[in-house]
Formats: sequence, C-alpha cells, structure tokens
Amino acid sequence: MRAPAPPLPALLSRSCSAPPASALRRLPSSSRAPAAYRPPRAVARSVAVSVEVPAAAAELAVAGAPSTTPRRRLILLRHGESAAGGRSTRDHDRPLSKAGRADAISISNKLQQMGWIPELILCSDAMRTKETLKILQEHVQGLSQAVVHFIPSFYSIAAMDGQTAEHLQKAICEYSSDQILTVMCMGHNKGWEEAASMFSGDSVVLKTCNAALLEAAGKSWVEAFSLAGLGGWKLHGIVKP
Repeated sequence: MRAPAPPLPALLSRSCSAPPASALRRLPSSSRAPAAYRPPRAVARSVAVSVEVPAAAAELAVAGAPSTTPRRRLILLRHGESAAGGRSTRDHDRPLSKAGRADAISISNKLQQMGWIPELILCSDAMRTKETLKILQEHVQGLSQAVVHFIPSFYSIAAMDGQTAEHLQKAICEYSSDQILTVMCMGHNKGWEEAASMFSGDSVVLKTCNAALLEAAGKSWVEAFSLAGLGGWKLHGIVKP
C-alpha cells in the first residue's frame, strides 16, 4: 500500500444519493482526519456468530431508538487470504490463495443463512477483494443482484491510521440511498478492523475473510451515522469461515 489517500470531510448534512462513479475523487479535503485510533483495552472483545442465528435477528431493535425508525446494517468484510505472488507482482494485484477461495465460499453461505444480504456493495479494486466478491456472487444469488461500485481509495485508505471509518461513512452516504438498508464494504486491514472498532466501541479483530456485522437506526444513512456516532453502532457479531 503506497500512495496515502487525502483526508475526507466530516459527516454530510444532506440526504444520501447515488453519485457518479468519480464522486469520491472530487471531494474536497477541507478537514484533517482524526488522530491515530487505539481500540479500548478493557471489556472489548470479538464476538463469534453461529450460522444458526435466524434472519429475524436483523430486526433486533437498537437500544434507545424508536421502533418505527429503520435499522441500517453495515457489513465490513475483509478479503480472503491472498497468495504470495511473484517478485514482479504488485501487492495490489495479488490473487486469492486456495484457502482464500474456500473461505469466501464459506462466508457467502453464512451470510445467506443469517439473512445479511446487502443491496449495495462497495469494494476495493485490488485483485484479492474483487476475486472474493466474484466468489460470493457465484454462490449466493442475492449477492449477485446487489449494486456494486469498485472504490480505488478503499485500497490506500486502509493503510492510514484512523482514517478508514470516516472514509467509509462518506462513501456509504455518497453511493447509497435512504431505501437501501444493508450495505457491505469490502477491503483491507488495518483499516477495516479499525473502522469496525471505532463504529462499535469494541476491539474488533478481522482476520482474512471475516465480516463485522454492525447495526444502527436512522431514517437515512446520514441520520444513522449522526445518531450512533463513534462507538454507538451495535456489533451484531463477527462472521468467520
């Protein structure tokens, strides 16, 4: 991971709407990103999710939120294990390993069984994330029907201390609409587990092909991010292959 991505502005004050594909690259960099994030030392823990959890779990109410307020679900999925690649292979171009492909199949099946199927997928354009997505779509019809956008900055932002959460928030609000209730963002560490930790307030560990399931209430994605803030998203669990 080489070229740092520019810091992104704070929470949008308008409703989300789907922009042109170049939207993120046109955004002004008018504010500085937060300082490096360090997850809390105590209490926080990762939560393993059993595939037997029913789809109705998605209807769990967020504490303190009115029952009529839609619950918005965010899946932060790290790519599957990648192969080492040759000396001439750039990190960006490394493909999945055999184990990585098998894990992607397993994760697709578990997401389907749990009913966590996104309507919108925002994905890094690195080879290993694109291959992970392709396998997910080949094995779950619902995933193949989701709207997909490849976001080049998802690759570089994951290397920047504490900047991924704000970047994901901005991308979701730019590419989503208020009618979309489940979004999946696919990318890399260290940024993905940092973002999951910042959103939930737990110390989240995401190994390859692990997915953090987060939930917050809001009539729009802007409102959900505003009401939950950092630390206010419910960590529904960590799905593992």
